[in-house]
Amino acid sequence: MKRVVGVVAVAGMLAVTVGVPRGAVARERDELVWGPCPDKPKTAVLDDVLTTPARAAEGEVECANLRVPLDYANPYQTISLALNRIKGKTSRDHNHLGVLLVNPGGPGASGRNLAKYVATQLPDHLADRFDVIGFDPRGVGESEPALRCVDPTKYYAAPRPDHVPHNEREEAVLIGRARQYATACGNRWSWLLPHMSTENSARDMDAIREALGEPEVSFLGYSYGSYLGAVYATLFPDRVKRLVLDSVVDPRGVWYNANLSQDAAFDRRHQDFLKWTARHNDVYRLGGTGRAVSFAWYAMRERLRTRPAGGVVGPSELDDIYTVGGYSDAIWPQLAKAFSAYVKRGDTAPMLAAYRRHAENDAKAENGYAVYLGIQCRDAAWPRSWSQWRTDMSRLHAKVPFLTWPNAWYNAPCAFWPEKGGTPVKIQDSPELPPVMLVQAERDAATPYQGALQVRRLFSGSRLLTVPGGNHGVVLGGNRCVDRHLAAYLKDGSLPGPAERSLTGPDVRCEGNPEPAPAARMAARADLGR
Repeated sequence: MKRVVGVVAVAGMLAVTVGVPRGAVARERDELVWGPCPDKPKTAVLDDVLTTPARAAEGEVECANLRVPLDYANPYQTISLALNRIKGKTSRDHNHLGVLLVNPGGPGASGRNLAKYVATQLPDHLADRFDVIGFDPRGVGESEPALRCVDPTKYYAAPRPDHVPHNEREEAVLIGRARQYATACGNRWSWLLPHMSTENSARDMDAIREALGEPEVSFLGYSYGSYLGAVYATLFPDRVKRLVLDSVVDPRGVWYNANLSQDAAFDRRHQDFLKWTARHNDVYRLGGTGRAVSFAWYAMRERLRTRPAGGVVGPSELDDIYTVGGYSDAIWPQLAKAFSAYVKRGDTAPMLAAYRRHAENDAKAENGYAVYLGIQCRDAAWPRSWSQWRTDMSRLHAKVPFLTWPNAWYNAPCAFWPEKGGTPVKIQDSPELPPVMLVQAERDAATPYQGALQVRRLFSGSRLLTVPGGNHGVVLGGNRCVDRHLAAYLKDGSLPGPAERSLTGPDVRCEGNPEPAPAARMAARADLGR
């Protein structure tokens, strides 16, 4: 729900915003004018995991801007959303399947690069029949205004203070950083922050649907995008044609408790990585058991407190690098190589390379972070007493130390946010909602498996497809079984699994992709093939 895919209503506004008539704000929006796209930004999601093939010609990607109400209860002040479109090739007849709107999660991630990726990965017979639409949610990227709160060159200057405080003085420094960030956002954006919510983002989606002239839209949402899709389905069930929710957020935990659940899940997935490294001890030489490799990892982290790698990678930067491994095992060989090079030879170059590729923050990352906090801090109530945070994190850190404190500090500005959290939209079923396809990796760290089971319970017409492993974001990621079920569902609404859904486990299970091979063996195989 954060960082790479990476995780609702204002309490006083909910009663007056629910039930706004379908055409109530049409006069306040610009008409969509599609044209050539500006320079194309790389999205913060899927960059390191997925590579966009070049099947779609650049001329097929069009861009537009749409004005939407800042406040749907008072729709006369507007903001702008940046959209792109990859049009299907079929004519607008019975062969055309309409619009497929996509969102990669965050909150705070741009959906425009994802739209191009989805358009290239859908089978030809489907890509030709959909118009795939991506958008930068309010506050993100090329939408205006774009939310930015601090100078990223100063705020993210490495090495940063250790995420795991060893004493009250170190904790006070970290609290000060969290308070500083919240205050800076409030000083710059006091007029915008009250209207940053998942509910408003869902209403923005419906404004996009209306501007496109579509009575219904299909939606593919990953990670936080699954929650956005669930909120949209709750508010506008009769306007959904197909709904695919991948890596499913548990709506019961929005948002403080969801992060506590993540802590345990990320620790488990980090242990999976350490055990994988141990199984390939002939390559990495860090120990033949998960316990031995774990000892080496935490010893490395402690050493970086006083001797940052290259003067840059301290323990907090290390946390950020290896958190990415919780999202995808595709980068485990690179992470293990950097780990081994540092521990066995004192070579910091691979660690620095991993940091620059996966964890270095820039202005774009700060924009994503500002929106992440803007949405999550406003969606729901957060503890305002730091003593509760300290108690919860101290308890969890003793059991699952990998991400507990780093995750706490990532979210800590919510304890000091200038706008208090509201009441989340209550996710609920409707007889007007069509069947829903849920997809989940069983050891997902960012959105733990229980969330998919809960949403399956909430949406009576849903079916759950799972895969083993913990890679975050499953559909269109190279699993043929999964993508075959996705294609069938998008084509005619056919859900995976039997007619009677399971009460406890998945409705259908695909085999997972194989674990990655160590980098050294991959290189050796390449040499043999020459």
